[in-house]
Amino acid sequence: MWRRSKETEETAAGQAVIRKKSKVPGVMITQFMEKLPEGMSTPDFTRKPIALTIQEGKSGAFKAIVVGTPTPTVTWTRTKGEILFHPDLCLQKYDAASHEHTLEFPKVAPEDADTYKCFAANEYGRAVCTVVLNVIEVGFSMSKELNKTQGEDITDFRKKLKQRNPDGTREEKPMEPEEKVWEILLSADKKDYEKICIDYNITDFRGMLKKLTEMKREREEEIAEFVTHIGTLKPIDVQDDDCATIELDMDLKDPNSKIYLYKNGVMVPFSKEDSEGMKHSLKQVGNKYVFTIKKLGSEDAGLYSVDVGGVNVFSTDFKIAEVDFAVKIQEVKAEEREDALFQCVLTAPMSEIKWIGKSSPLSNSEKFEITASEDKLIHKLIVRDCLPLDAGIYAAVAGIKSCNAWLVVEADKDSAKKGKKTARKTTMAGVCNDEELKKIAKEQQERYDKEMERKMEIAKKAQAEREAAEAAAMVEALAAKKAAAEAKAAAKAAAKAAARSKKAAAGKDAAARKIKKKDTGAAGGAGSTAGSAGGAGGVGGAGGADGTAADSKAGAGTGAAIGPGGAAGAAGGAAGAAGAAGAAGGAAGAAGGAAGAAGGAAGAAGGAAGAAGGAAGAAGGAAGGAAGGAGGAAGGAGGAAGGPGSAAGGAGGAAAGTEVGGTGGAGADGQGVGGGEDEGLEDEFDEGDYDSFEDSELEGEEGEEGEQAEGGEAEGGVTRGRRGKDGPLVPDTVIDPGVHFHAGLSDCKAIIGEAAELECKLSSEDCTGIWYKDGNEIKSSEGITISKDGSFHRLKIQKVTEEFAGTYKFEADGRKTEALITVEDPPRFVADDLAAFKTPVAVKRGHKATFKLHYIGREPIKVQWYLEGEELSDEGNVKIELLEGGSYLHLIKLQRKDSGEVKIKLKNEFGTTEAITQLVVKDKPTPPMGPLETVEATSSAIEFKWRPPKDVGGCKVDNYILERQQVGRNTWKKLGPIGPEPKYRDTDVDHGKRYCYRIRVETEMGLSELMETEDIQAGTKAYPGPPSAPKVVSAFKACITLSWSPPADTGGTSILGYNLEKRKKGSNLWGQVNDANEMIRDKGFAVKDVVEGMEYEFRVSAINNSGAGEFSTPSEFVFARDPKKPPGKVIDLKVTDSTYTTLCLSWTKPKEIEGVEDEAKAYFVEIRPAESTEWDRCNTNAITMNTYTVKGMKSMAMYWVRVIATNDGGHGQPQELENFVLAMPPPVRPRFTDAKMKSFMIVRAGNSARCNINFEASPWPEVIWLKDGTPVTKKVTISNAEGTSQLLIPTAERSDTGVYSIMVKNIVGQETFSIEIRVTDEPRPPGPVDIDENVPGTVTISWAPSPDEKHDDRLHYEVMSRDSHKPTWQTVAHRIFNNRFTACNIMPGREYQFRVYAKNDMGASKPSESTKWLIPLKKEKFTVKMPESKMCDLQSAPKFIVPLKMHVAPQGYECYMSCAVKGDPTPHVTWLRNNISLNTNTNYLISNTCGVCSLLVLTVGSKDTGEYKVVAENPLGRAESSTKLTVRE
Repeated sequence: MWRRSKETEETAAGQAVIRKKSKVPGVMITQFMEKLPEGMSTPDFTRKPIALTIQEGKSGAFKAIVVGTPTPTVTWTRTKGEILFHPDLCLQKYDAASHEHTLEFPKVAPEDADTYKCFAANEYGRAVCTVVLNVIEVGFSMSKELNKTQGEDITDFRKKLKQRNPDGTREEKPMEPEEKVWEILLSADKKDYEKICIDYNITDFRGMLKKLTEMKREREEEIAEFVTHIGTLKPIDVQDDDCATIELDMDLKDPNSKIYLYKNGVMVPFSKEDSEGMKHSLKQVGNKYVFTIKKLGSEDAGLYSVDVGGVNVFSTDFKIAEVDFAVKIQEVKAEEREDALFQCVLTAPMSEIKWIGKSSPLSNSEKFEITASEDKLIHKLIVRDCLPLDAGIYAAVAGIKSCNAWLVVEADKDSAKKGKKTARKTTMAGVCNDEELKKIAKEQQERYDKEMERKMEIAKKAQAEREAAEAAAMVEALAAKKAAAEAKAAAKAAAKAAARSKKAAAGKDAAARKIKKKDTGAAGGAGSTAGSAGGAGGVGGAGGADGTAADSKAGAGTGAAIGPGGAAGAAGGAAGAAGAAGAAGGAAGAAGGAAGAAGGAAGAAGGAAGAAGGAAGAAGGAAGGAAGGAGGAAGGAGGAAGGPGSAAGGAGGAAAGTEVGGTGGAGADGQGVGGGEDEGLEDEFDEGDYDSFEDSELEGEEGEEGEQAEGGEAEGGVTRGRRGKDGPLVPDTVIDPGVHFHAGLSDCKAIIGEAAELECKLSSEDCTGIWYKDGNEIKSSEGITISKDGSFHRLKIQKVTEEFAGTYKFEADGRKTEALITVEDPPRFVADDLAAFKTPVAVKRGHKATFKLHYIGREPIKVQWYLEGEELSDEGNVKIELLEGGSYLHLIKLQRKDSGEVKIKLKNEFGTTEAITQLVVKDKPTPPMGPLETVEATSSAIEFKWRPPKDVGGCKVDNYILERQQVGRNTWKKLGPIGPEPKYRDTDVDHGKRYCYRIRVETEMGLSELMETEDIQAGTKAYPGPPSAPKVVSAFKACITLSWSPPADTGGTSILGYNLEKRKKGSNLWGQVNDANEMIRDKGFAVKDVVEGMEYEFRVSAINNSGAGEFSTPSEFVFARDPKKPPGKVIDLKVTDSTYTTLCLSWTKPKEIEGVEDEAKAYFVEIRPAESTEWDRCNTNAITMNTYTVKGMKSMAMYWVRVIATNDGGHGQPQELENFVLAMPPPVRPRFTDAKMKSFMIVRAGNSARCNINFEASPWPEVIWLKDGTPVTKKVTISNAEGTSQLLIPTAERSDTGVYSIMVKNIVGQETFSIEIRVTDEPRPPGPVDIDENVPGTVTISWAPSPDEKHDDRLHYEVMSRDSHKPTWQTVAHRIFNNRFTACNIMPGREYQFRVYAKNDMGASKPSESTKWLIPLKKEKFTVKMPESKMCDLQSAPKFIVPLKMHVAPQGYECYMSCAVKGDPTPHVTWLRNNISLNTNTNYLISNTCGVCSLLVLTVGSKDTGEYKVVAENPLGRAESSTKLTVRE
């Protein structure tokens, strides 16, 4: 039965909200009104969307089909944010032909992954279902890398959690985010895992669960050292009194174990009891520990952890929402049985807030309805059907803010209605202006949106600054790497350049002395030209600072560096000038030239790192410096001329270098910083990184060109800048990312002898690349084919061998991708052998079969043979041979049972393979199978058939061999082979004779054993059995059509036809319908010989070769008339009685309208649960009565009921009840059914107290037990059953004493009864007893109270005494409630002793005895004066003091009559019944004792009825008393 929940007013029609489940799983339907208009329906899904898991970049779609009247409107939402509808992002479509609603994603992105909801709504309801979209990300993803980093070394986080001080406390430091999330997960419920992972960006959910399981196992072992049991763990909960609590139940092994509270890993001090000065406190009640945080503020948010003895046992994350109440709840005054409404407005949206009523949390139920507006700002609480008990303080809690207000319920003051259940009211108290609330909510929403926008801008700005800082840090790191590499390259280049310059200067020293000043200038020009040629290669640097400075010290001139590219040439020129100015002449000039050359070489090295042209410029600068040095060696004047020449050469080199190159970095100590092939960067990033970072500017080609230029073969590099006609170079601001990979190579496992292929895809179709294997370039050859198809590049190995294993790399435009080819050699069968092996093998029984198969593959190879799934071993009839590259299986002396599947299985380190064939062992067949089935047994022929043999021996059946014997003879006649068909027709038979047959099976393996049949008689008259009763197909006034089924027993022959008979209702004569000479061939017939309005029945018999068989049972009576019209609706349908499981209905048959609605013949009753849309029929067969009892209903369920009338013309229209019916008895106000209920009970301490209360109420009431006005404790067991409730205290203690009240309450009313239970025990004796005589003749006895007096208000005392003349104890006083008693009549001379007992409801205590008390006797003379006596006459006539009473006695019981009479002398008493004396009747027992006369009738019977009289007589008179005895049967 479907569940149904109702959330609003039950009685107000059209205002109900009914939630129900659809027939489609996962779809929830909300119905907006109780009863839908005719023809209208709520929306529903006939096809709901299906969850998708799709790769990033591909298209995906959710499809749904909805139904409903009117047509529903379909909308889509997602959990994280809103759906952005855009042609490139997401589209919503509807196909009118297929009625499909589609949410389509043209190109799925990772951010599309979410949970989506599909809503279908119309004015009568709404249907909703959810669906999940999972996206598989490809390529490089920064979020992946971050998550990967989060997932690494999770065990390290566990170690961090364990870091503690020696005393068990944690280290005083804030928690890392990783530690925080794992501590939260360790204490969270499984249902919260997904939300926590979303909050902390954990995407590896499976890996998280695996690690979490390990960590939980470790923590449980640690907790077990300190805690024996840990139970309820309640997360932090905010109360309405500005405080929050953390609750947990645990049993500590050592009660003295220290308990710590931490917030975000920092210890929080707390007090053991509730203290006003401390913010945090701990309260312990038994095993329950409650931490309280008071005066809540935003700073209280964080992760709170509870540790015991240095082990974390529980953690809870306290999140404080930034929300407050814009409008607080207000006091509501409601009348009794009226609804009450509390409502508030928040400053920020919240999906739900916490409502508290009279210190108890509230939730949605029939009593309370909690709702929120669509914007989540207006929250409402409706208290249904307010009663005086509902009055109290109600509170709303949002975040850490709360507000409360009173609910005042005014009782009905009408005295006439007091004690009666008043009617439910449809009004609602507390309703205010909704428009005003909506206006306030709108203002709060606008403020909230603005605040969110401001925070978003701040977050974006912070994110941008963070990203910029990260980028700058990365650039600095790269620059540092470059600088280190350039320093290394510059040092190497400087050493080479210095050596070349020194050698060149020494060789030309002699010639330089002879060159004149103008020639020296020309040499400088040549140097300048060389510098220009070299500088044309690329980027230079401003280097060589130290070299220039050294030359400046040695000479008089300083070379000026003009342009960054020619710094090396300038250094050379400066060196030349210094040499020319040197006083030492040639030697000083040579030294200066060498120094200049070294400086130039150093600068050149810096330029080489940036581009190839820098190296060429360095070479030119070095040449110019050398020439300048040579010129300076010729003399002072020549040196002076050479200096400017060198400077000019340097300037020329600088200009030429700047012309085509970019700008490099500035260097120091003679080593320039430029761009080049950086070995350090290659160590940092592997080749795969070049595929991912498409915008990388680390181009390897430039470095290679730089090296070539350094060797003296300067070539022009790729120009990446532009220049004006006359101005300086302008760097290009657009960076070309170059060629990159759309798909890289993937690792491949290849099998020896088969083909293998590697494939990658570039972003450009015009780019070509180079293939490498293990670092060596490869090209197309005999075994390898390299091809290019557009942007796809493929390498195919035709036939893989071992030497093809290795690492393959494809490089294009500096981008690289590589993959590993692993060559495997799994076991494989030789193709020809395998084809032959699969052919089934057939052998004869007792022979042998051989199976052989050759294979290839890397050894060792494990070979296993199986027969019918069972592994074979080399023993007995099985021989297995293992050869090199093959295996043989020999099966010897095979039997038929050995037939089956033969399998060989090969296995080595690379894999497993197997082959299957069939083994057929041929043998003689088994006998044919019975039983024999006789097809025909006539006077001329016998035809029969049988079943084939169970096992034909692996061969086909060639023939069946038959033999026949006539019963009574000894000979068998061979009928010969009859073929493979298991049937035979024997026409050579004699009428009336019986025959027996023997059958064998013949195959190529021989004959089977025989099967002998039972006797078969030829020509026996075997009549067929009766057919089925004829069924009426149709009935008209001139024709009735019938049909029937053939008989199950045909009499051994086929059915030839049928005879049909009819009979009128009320007649005994059957008449044949068909002609006697014409049988009916079909299994049906149309009877036309009928009279309109008459009622007929029919029967049929079957005919075979023996004749007609028995007639069938007659058909149902049918009228010869045209079809009837269906009846109308039943009248006056009503419910006469109901219980929790049954429902009694009654109705009146529908009216008959001629030609429109005919008379109803029977009825069907149908019910429909309120949450279902389908009707269930209660009675399978139609009923003729006008009453029906529906059984098997679900208690308190809601049902719709209808009755359908039916007749031969069909079903009429259903008649429904006007309203739904609840499965429950008629409403009954609760009342207690026990006539005499005890209101007071005494129980001895230690015994059980049991109180049973019987009641009746409908519907089933709620039963509440209270003790002294508060709920009973867990010690008290309450057992409720139908109509009864039991209170049980298993072991009563004195503290259980109190007034116990039971309240039985249902929707009709409530009733209360109270019983006082007093738990007590026998009291302890009172204290010592003292005796004091204040007045002569009296003594005062006093005693100390019993210790139980203060616990038992019903305890009292009893005083007993005895004296020396009376040894027995006599009670002097009882029920004394104080501790004193005065005894009178104390006689002097007697010795008295007193006892005091404490008494209560359980009995008396042991006595406390006093000491003996004696008053001395004073002897005096005693004189007796006898008074004068007077004679008194006491004689009187009889008189009845107590007369007889009327008596009514049950038959068979005793009856006792008595009366009292007085008289003097004693009167004589006579008993009479109906004036007959009974004194001598032995059936009556008569007695007269001291004037009390009694009569006992031992067994009352009808004969004892009558008038009874008592007559008392004495000499003074006579008296009578009479009564009547009535005997009740």
